[in-house]
Amino acid sequence: MIKIENLTKIYNSRKRKKCKALDNINLVLPDNGLVFILGKSGSGKSTLLNLIAGLDKITSGKITVNGNEVSKFKRKEYYNYRSSNIGFIFQHYYLLEDLTVYQNIKLALDIINQKNKKQIYELIEKVGLKGKEHKLPTELSGGEQQRVAIARALIKNPSLILADEPTGNLDKNTSEQVLKILKEASKKALIIIVSHNKEEADLYADRIIELHEG
Repeated sequence: MIKIENLTKIYNSRKRKKCKALDNINLVLPDNGLVFILGKSGSGKSTLLNLIAGLDKITSGKITVNGNEVSKFKRKEYYNYRSSNIGFIFQHYYLLEDLTVYQNIKLALDIINQKNKKQIYELIEKVGLKGKEHKLPTELSGGEQQRVAIARALIKNPSLILADEPTGNLDKNTSEQVLKILKEASKKALIIIVSHNKEEADLYADRIIELHEG
C-alpha cells in the first residue's frame, strides 16, 4: 500500500521564482490494480511519479510504501527499493540497441543478481514476442519495443510498476494490446500510469486521479 500525506513539491526556476509542482496531495493506493493519473502538461503528473519512485526529493509531506517512508531511505535503501520493488515503463522505451530482446529483459535480472532463463522466455511469449527473442530493437516496431519494455519491467515481479505515457507513441490498436497486458499484470501488482488519454483511462483504469495545477 502507498500512503501519500500532505505531499508538496516546489522547484526553483531560473528566475529564482518558486514553482509549486504539487500542492498538498493526499492519496492512499492499494497493493494492486491499475491507476491512471490524468492531467494537462505541467499539472504535476510526472513529478508525482518521480517522487513515488524516489527519483526526486520531497519538499514537504511524506510517501509511505508498505510501511516504509521513502524520504527517509538511505542511499542503499533507495537502490534496493528501485531495483527490486519497482518496474519502470517509459514512453520512449529506453532499450539498449546493441542488445537483443532476450538480453534487454535479462539485464533487469542481472542488476539484482538473479537468473531465470525459463521465466524470460515465458514472459516473452506472454507479451506476444515469441520468435523475436534474438532480434535487436531496431528490427522491431514501436509496439513491439514497448512490449519488450513491459517484459523488462515485469521480469523482476515488482510490487509496483510506474508507467509514464506508455502508449504515447503508439497507434490505437497497439495501445490496446499494451494496456491489456498491463491490465492483466495489475491483478498482482499496483500499476500507476501517467497519461493524457482519458478514453484509455475510462476503459482500463480501476481508479482515475486527475491533477490540476498540482
